[in-house]
Amino acid sequence: MRRKIFTLIMVLTSGFLQINAQTTSAVGQYKIVDTQQQKCYNNEAEISSPAKGNAFYGQDAQFDGNQASYTDNGDGTITDNVTGLMWQKGFEAMSYDEAIEKVKAFNLANHTDWRIPSIKEAYSLMLFSGVDASSRQMYEVPKSAKPFVDTHYFDFEYGANGDRIIDTQMMSSTVYKGKTMGGNSTVFGVNLADGRIKGYPISTPRGDKKHTVRFVRGNVNYGLNNFKDNNDGTVSDLATSLMWQKNDSEKGMNWEEALAWVEQKNAENYLGHDDWRLPNAKELHSLLDYTNAPQFNHQAAINSIFAISEIKDEANSSNYPFFWSSTTLVGQRGGQQAIYMCFGEALGFMKNRRTNETTLMDVHGAGAQRSDPKVGDPNDYPQGHGPQGDVIRINNYVRMVRDFK
Repeated sequence: MRRKIFTLIMVLTSGFLQINAQTTSAVGQYKIVDTQQQKCYNNEAEISSPAKGNAFYGQDAQFDGNQASYTDNGDGTITDNVTGLMWQKGFEAMSYDEAIEKVKAFNLANHTDWRIPSIKEAYSLMLFSGVDASSRQMYEVPKSAKPFVDTHYFDFEYGANGDRIIDTQMMSSTVYKGKTMGGNSTVFGVNLADGRIKGYPISTPRGDKKHTVRFVRGNVNYGLNNFKDNNDGTVSDLATSLMWQKNDSEKGMNWEEALAWVEQKNAENYLGHDDWRLPNAKELHSLLDYTNAPQFNHQAAINSIFAISEIKDEANSSNYPFFWSSTTLVGQRGGQQAIYMCFGEALGFMKNRRTNETTLMDVHGAGAQRSDPKVGDPNDYPQGHGPQGDVIRINNYVRMVRDFK
């Protein structure tokens, strides 16, 4: 146990020093790869692309970003031509401690400067052209399932690090500043089978959790923001070339309402601009600050240059909102859910198997990416949803974005 605690301290310390030393030098080095979502959806299913002024206008597929571009180097490595990162083409299932040891002496294609990817590096591979494999039958891959990574370039296997088909959680080096599941040290992972980010306990009573591990090298500035307060209600990120609303919506709304709210602000020429949009999942993820956590320093997982609303959560405790993206998570039932980011704790109603009692707790960490129904009444889900009882909110907050040159 002492060895694990020491390892966590070293990882956290080195990550903290890297972020603070390089934030101001990351100009233009954080190019966000487009989600590759090319279809539009209403609250349930695919629709034709809505025209400006119509319901559901302004969603992910209607805006193009930096299109994914990869080069297979023929030596077991893949170069991402957008991010400047070089990836291991294959992967191996191993625990957090095993990965820490493995990468120290890892040599591939005569490169020895490999590292475990940060959560932002790992998320750069996520493509929302995928279809969530989750279903009631968790041990058989549905015919419509599609991985959330480009399998023309990267090796992928459903159930690669566990029993269920969705046990394909790619490990990051980003350790949560808080605790999950009632007190577990936690590392974030990107699930390329179900299109989510969650925090996973590093160790459990059943042993160390295995993850899919894929090493990366190059562009050490990737994922580092460089914020500038424009003193006009906007904040520019010089690293991503995105301009953000400094304040948030200060109210929750369903997904259709969120899209309409942005269009209303454009009609008002809000803060002198009429080209705001609801950010896609990967743009919104770029705002998450994993050095903050409510349990750690009583801050939301966002840089303090931004204002963020406080809410009362399902336990009537002070917390921070989830924020809608413009990206639909396509699943076995179509396009009923949209993606959001947890800038507050990713809560769930965990059931005690011995007493059958449920307790609301941080199950996935501030900085998780999940999805919820686009419309409905959250009161219809008093015990949340899924094996961890993930809270269902539906009425989430908005922070708008636009491009700047």
